[in-house]
Amino acid sequence: MATIGSSGIEVSQLCLGANVFGWTADRDMSFAVLDAFTAGGGNFVDTSDSYMWRVPGNSGGESETILGEWLASRGVRDRVVLATKVSSLERRRGLSAANIADAVDDSLRRLRTDRIDLYFAHRDDETVPQEETMSAFSALVTAGKVREVGASNFSPARLRSAVRIAAASGLTPYTVAQDRWNLVDRDAEIDLVPTVGELGMVEVPYSSLAGGFLTGKYRPGAEVASQRAHGASAHLRDPRARDLLDALDDVASEHRVGVAAVALAWLREQPHVAAPIASARTPEQVADLMQSAAVVLSRQELELLSATTEPVSA
Repeated sequence: MATIGSSGIEVSQLCLGANVFGWTADRDMSFAVLDAFTAGGGNFVDTSDSYMWRVPGNSGGESETILGEWLASRGVRDRVVLATKVSSLERRRGLSAANIADAVDDSLRRLRTDRIDLYFAHRDDETVPQEETMSAFSALVTAGKVREVGASNFSPARLRSAVRIAAASGLTPYTVAQDRWNLVDRDAEIDLVPTVGELGMVEVPYSSLAGGFLTGKYRPGAEVASQRAHGASAHLRDPRARDLLDALDDVASEHRVGVAAVALAWLREQPHVAAPIASARTPEQVADLMQSAAVVLSRQELELLSATTEPVSA
């Protein structure tokens, strides 16, 4: 277990991404995935009000709705650490105080709960003064609607200014960051992750498996039936990514686990990471992901994997 935020929320070593609920996983399959995740010891689930509004036939909030129905039907709200986000839904864009106040009530209703454990600004909004945004988030914490607030997809400079403003005004600060980070997308390591550490925050990386590429199923000449196949297979154009697959295969064989478990274990061991986020469409995929919690990589294995795709500073 890892601890996040000033309130000491304890989370499992893997966070289940709920972005596929209402998209590639229908209600029944989503319930099965959530059942498998919690049965395997997971307690941390990440969603957003914007999941998945771009899918034809959806309008946004589908993931939250499914998750809320599952929480109510299983009676497990007190056993689940619930994260969701504001600012990316088409009809609830931005980080104005009014939008945050309306969006959180919408999310609480869909999630069928009276509080959100971790509420993220999904995207930065430079059209709104950060004083207004931080005051709005702080008010939610005071009201008991939110326990911790976080920032996703922020620049290092905007993270620093937001935390500085909160400290100067006695407001609730961002304590958690959520950013794209995995073994093939490592730009966050250059400036962003050091800033997270400097500010005393923790990181909850998304896209931990690079859209499925780091599951190992995307190989030269292989055809994969997936909504994400085009983006994931594009990594194969980089020779370093192909070398990475070879290294992952070797380490996975040594530990007798799947490639995805090794990729997640590597990310979990990086500085300031509380828990990587990964999604699953089936209970079988959940089992593959949950293997990562038992994988302890040696220093040599961590160095081998890291060296393959080392980021280059500008």
